[in-house]
Amino acid sequence: MSVRQSLLAILDQGPCYGYQLRAEFDRRTGSTWPLNVGQIYNTLERLERDGLVQKGDIDEQGHVYWRITAAGSVEAAEWLRSPVPRQPGTRDELAIKLALAATLPGADVTGVIRAQRRASLAHLRSLQGAADPEPAGAEELAKSLVIDAMIFSAEAELRWLDHAQQLLARHPGPELHLELSAERPKRGRPAKASV
Repeated sequence: MSVRQSLLAILDQGPCYGYQLRAEFDRRTGSTWPLNVGQIYNTLERLERDGLVQKGDIDEQGHVYWRITAAGSVEAAEWLRSPVPRQPGTRDELAIKLALAATLPGADVTGVIRAQRRASLAHLRSLQGAADPEPAGAEELAKSLVIDAMIFSAEAELRWLDHAQQLLARHPGPELHLELSAERPKRGRPAKASV
């Protein structure tokens, strides 16, 4: 998720100060991803450095209003038009954990799946409880879109866990376990020469 482009898209609607940007982001995403105000101000400073926003008026409370530049409006519009790129490979901790558990001698991969399934199911039920099947206004609709995406993701995780369990059941026993390789990588820290 790009905080940078999200802030630009909000600023494209009109000038805002930092806490106001945080409130607008929360309002427009159903408060499902809290941003801290320090992150917002750091991002604003980088956006200013890049010529995408500039400091504007200061109100009587001392709030500095940030304004989007023409270049910032172009970047915000481009971001909204462009698909979200998916990264090659995975940094999904669960997938990596399960792959490691499946190949480590003595690891209880079935227990890993069982514990994750319980947690994932509890998470799914929590999300379903927070879902609004008939959102009434813009803020409710925004929250519903984000929660629905989280529900679909949780359902996909449960389907993947079922798939992983079936795949592992077809390959029982120690043939999956990997011992440490005797082959040494070519790179590494050289041994220190003795003096």
